[in-house]
Amino acid sequence: MATQQFKDAERKQLSMLAAIEKKTLIWLAQRMPAWVNSDHLTGLGFAAMIAAGLCYWAASWDRRFLLVVIAALVVNWFGDSLDGTLARVRNRLRPRYGFYVDHITDAIGTFCLIGGLGLSGYMSTTVALCLLIAYFLLSIEVYLTTYTIGTFHLSFWSFGPTELRILLCVGNIALFKWPRVKLHGNGYLLFDVGGVIGIIGMGAMLLWASIRHTRQLYNAERLP
Repeated sequence: MATQQFKDAERKQLSMLAAIEKKTLIWLAQRMPAWVNSDHLTGLGFAAMIAAGLCYWAASWDRRFLLVVIAALVVNWFGDSLDGTLARVRNRLRPRYGFYVDHITDAIGTFCLIGGLGLSGYMSTTVALCLLIAYFLLSIEVYLTTYTIGTFHLSFWSFGPTELRILLCVGNIALFKWPRVKLHGNGYLLFDVGGVIGIIGMGAMLLWASIRHTRQLYNAERLP
């Protein structure tokens, strides 16, 4: 398990807010107290994601918890986005450990978040389950690409985790006025509509990426 034998994957972050987010994170990392390390930030982001899921569940009897979800998502962004930047700024990189811990906590945290959303009454359990499946399928594709091609995609089609957090926060505010919407004369939960759009979007990303990377690997390993 020699670290020297491990080659860190190339990171590709092409989301809409990537440039300004990178500058902001470096600015924050340079001003972090010395006693704060990457593990602290990872733990903070993980705890915030679990708190967001619990607050969605609590919103089933008091919708004011939707605002607490927004605060938890901001804290999650701070911890989850800054941990790697802090390690790079301080040159305290642990590529295998960091990759594994960051993404296993993301997976568990997302399960808690969407699970809480499915229990909130603002999204049906069926849509929440399908959304969770779509997320995990896309995550599997990203991790397989990282292993086989050596490229780690942090975003798809200009959307990354930060943009999705912002959309979720905007949606939470919209829920106060429009918990249900009408489409073609039928009433639907607002987050069911958003969830279905998310499922279709992630499904399209998965299909596009799978075809692209399959062709890339086939061409790289053509049999004589």
